[in-house]
Amino acid sequence: MRDDVPVLSIRGISKTFPGTKALHLVDFDLHRGEVHALVGQNGSGKSTLIKTLAGYHSPDPGTLIELDGEELHIHNTAASHTAGLRFVHQDLGLVHDLNTVENLALGRGFQTGFGGRIRWRAERRDAERRLKALGYQFDVSRPVGELKAAERTGIAIARALHDCEQARVLVVDEPTAALPRHEVKVLFDAIDHVRQMGLGVIYVSHRLDEIFRIADRVSVLRGGRRIGTYGISEIDQDRLISLMIGDEQMRPPQLRDYAGEDDVVLEAHSLCGVVVDNAELVVRRGEVVGIAGLTGSGREEILGLMFGVASRHGDVLVDGRRVPASTRGAIDAGISLVPADRRGAGAITTLTVSENCTLTDLRRHSRRGGAIRRTAERQEVAEWIRDLDIRPPRPESIFATLSGGNQQKVVLAKWLRCKPRVLLLDEPTQGVDVHAKATIHALAREVATSGCAVLMASSDDAELCDTCDRVLVLRNGRIAADVHGDRLTPEEIARLQLESPIAI
Repeated sequence: MRDDVPVLSIRGISKTFPGTKALHLVDFDLHRGEVHALVGQNGSGKSTLIKTLAGYHSPDPGTLIELDGEELHIHNTAASHTAGLRFVHQDLGLVHDLNTVENLALGRGFQTGFGGRIRWRAERRDAERRLKALGYQFDVSRPVGELKAAERTGIAIARALHDCEQARVLVVDEPTAALPRHEVKVLFDAIDHVRQMGLGVIYVSHRLDEIFRIADRVSVLRGGRRIGTYGISEIDQDRLISLMIGDEQMRPPQLRDYAGEDDVVLEAHSLCGVVVDNAELVVRRGEVVGIAGLTGSGREEILGLMFGVASRHGDVLVDGRRVPASTRGAIDAGISLVPADRRGAGAITTLTVSENCTLTDLRRHSRRGGAIRRTAERQEVAEWIRDLDIRPPRPESIFATLSGGNQQKVVLAKWLRCKPRVLLLDEPTQGVDVHAKATIHALAREVATSGCAVLMASSDDAELCDTCDRVLVLRNGRIAADVHGDRLTPEEIARLQLESPIAI
């Protein structure tokens, strides 16, 4: 095969969903031994492009995809794998209770000998060899959950390349989103090894400093279209940010001070987690404060740290009193959390609306001996159903049968009935309809007006601007900006999430 023929060539790829053009006539080339970065804001089309290459989506008619100069039809995931396309997704897909050897065997099986017995010694040697080829050396018999984040990423890469002789393209999607900064170099070394093996690498990341460290070229997507492809030496970070968010959207900053209450309700000092690094923040009574940040910035982690569902260092205070690092301690201090995963962490889906709503305080309707006074319970829940416009308006409805928006209202009711001093909202309108979204935004403002301090983390910059008095921008685990007044625009928040990252 001629060296000038791209290992992967895409011409005119489009993908239409009902009411949405996710990709529109995008061209993309990848060469052997090249790391080609793919960047763009949320909703730019990156995920759709990757999922199309993986066989999860079928492209619109007229798309041409070639591998080593031969036309390729990717009609399912098996066809993508057979063609030599390999993927490492953000969640890695590892089983933390299993060790490295066992995780590497997932999907392909073990080497077996006489009587079908697993050849464990050969499997361990093979695992060590594959990881060493990527620059990793660690105990492959330890459970994966005990390993460093970069080592887990290495296992995912090694598993994707278990048949490296057939692999031609490796796609890594946000591989450093959950990595501490000091472990990023380990991953980069592994990608360099993959490059030296002759594979083309598509590297998707929001962290622009990584693009300039690891990539040869970068392609920018915006609104489902390719804005351009540039050699790394041809572009700087400011230009890249402008291409991602659009120069025409930039507005000059005009500061305006917050005019709410002065009473400090919630404080965090030197707050640290896996990604969050020495965060300092204050939320006042009657204030709605937003948390913005790209995937892996710490935005997904910070509310859980405050509520005690994740191990933390540093102090959280409510009304000047230190909050124990546990959910019980947080609840006793007057903190409530509406989690991003409402079905997995916010409710028991097989219970009724009434049962879910009152879970936070069963004593309120308990008789001596622990029996629940069902009439009193139903009456209270009926009031919440009316106030939050939960549909259908039936306390006996099973939670799982409700729409996403109505499920979210039940989770909100469950915590609002506790009359919290602090309300934490994590992606509060994710997967809800327009009407429910407006209701939830209004509730956040109403709760703040009643004297609560509200802290809302969201990946939707427009939502934060519409609802919050000010927005804290997280970048690389640290609070990089406090945005308020006329400066509070989606474009300004997008710019602040991207620019001036901490060097590796």
